[in-house]
Amino acid sequence: MTSGSRSLFTAQTAPSARAIALSLLVESVKSEEGVDVLLDRALARCSFDSRERALTVELTYGVLRRLATIDWRLEPVLEKPLPRLPVAVQMVLRLGAYQLLFLDRIPQSAAVNESVNLARAFACTLGRDWSGFVNAVLRALLRHPLQPWPSMDHDAAQALAVRYSVPVWLSRRWVERLGVASAEAACEGVSAIPPLTLRVNQLITTREALLEKFAQVGIAAKPTSVSPFGILIEEGGSVPSLPGFHEGAFYVEDEAAQLIPPLLDPQPGDIVLDACAAPGGKATHLADLMHNKGTIYAVDRKSARLDLVRSNCRRLGVQIVVPMVGDIRQSLEWVPMIETAGPPSERKARVGEPSVDRILVDAPCSGLGVLRRHPEAKWRKDEQALPRHQALQCQILEAVAPCLRPGGMLVYSTCSTEPEENEDVIERFCRAHAEFRRESVIPWLPPAARGFVIEQGALSTVGNRFSMDGFYAVRLRKVL
Repeated sequence: MTSGSRSLFTAQTAPSARAIALSLLVESVKSEEGVDVLLDRALARCSFDSRERALTVELTYGVLRRLATIDWRLEPVLEKPLPRLPVAVQMVLRLGAYQLLFLDRIPQSAAVNESVNLARAFACTLGRDWSGFVNAVLRALLRHPLQPWPSMDHDAAQALAVRYSVPVWLSRRWVERLGVASAEAACEGVSAIPPLTLRVNQLITTREALLEKFAQVGIAAKPTSVSPFGILIEEGGSVPSLPGFHEGAFYVEDEAAQLIPPLLDPQPGDIVLDACAAPGGKATHLADLMHNKGTIYAVDRKSARLDLVRSNCRRLGVQIVVPMVGDIRQSLEWVPMIETAGPPSERKARVGEPSVDRILVDAPCSGLGVLRRHPEAKWRKDEQALPRHQALQCQILEAVAPCLRPGGMLVYSTCSTEPEENEDVIERFCRAHAEFRRESVIPWLPPAARGFVIEQGALSTVGNRFSMDGFYAVRLRKVL
């Protein structure tokens, strides 16, 4: 934790769900870590019951998910702009306003009083007692009639940004590129609470068997609508407590992400390169599709992230993934390691010899397609990052292309919604590499997903109505 958030965290000897949420919200402003990591760390220190844990999660994610809408509602009852207040005071007001505006099960008096108590408890840290100010603002919010939403006719981008709590630069991009109706669907998806989706590990069990196991213990679950591998858990809960978790029966993964590995059409015995592997979701899915036969070289820059790959492989019973530390853009860091990695009986790629059968580039990207899972990221990103991501993506493709054998397949995917990271990257790569040809992804998609194939033959789940993340993927065959 940052020093500022640590002092908030320790301001009370027995912190409540609201106190923890406040500390996390303050920390999220400066920390580069995701709020999911911060939340797990904070909850590990607390002896909360399930109700307090659930409230902590609800308040933390809820404020970040609805931040712009909350600020818009607070603006008329504030005498000076919210950003001019100390960050902790901003977050106390947002916490209180979120409860008043979005949580019907919490009495209004409790929402106000608990917010006032938070401000009073942290008076020393904040340098003065803001409790009276917080009380006045939140009670004014209760008295103030809710203003109508901004007009879509006047400025659709601004209206969508307020209604769905999306950065206006992003809503404006979507309106200009997708049109108002599709942009609204995309904005609505960003503000939605994502479902808990599992990918069944077919090395261990089947979807039908796992659904039956859930039913036997009273867990409400159903098959996913699009992915043939997925299960939707209809009620939240602790993932490790679900039947089959410790046996490796499933991996938590969004339905759209489950559509990517089958596009590579990996076969048992193949040599596969997973160019950006951590935390291992797609590598373990590839191993499942290969029936645990062959070799998957999983490359990542950080050893700690590859530890996640190893951990997931152990739990899921995957035996063919070979983790390798290296910068995928620097082929001399990882190609020589392929010579000595894996079982001696396996056919291996040699330095300078294009012998990999298939390559998955699940590229680092803006992550704009998964903002609903990382709501803090909405307020950390900007449009200027897209060219930087594009440059990195192009470098990765250039580095891995020589490793692929003639006739081999490369799948490029992102969890981005933007053409700069998707179609623009592929068009640029194909112009420079006549040896690669695009292929339609349709034959490798389940029937329910074929409506997501765009004109160029790639997969795009942006703005879908199945509560899936926004993913893009394209198939490239090396013909020479």
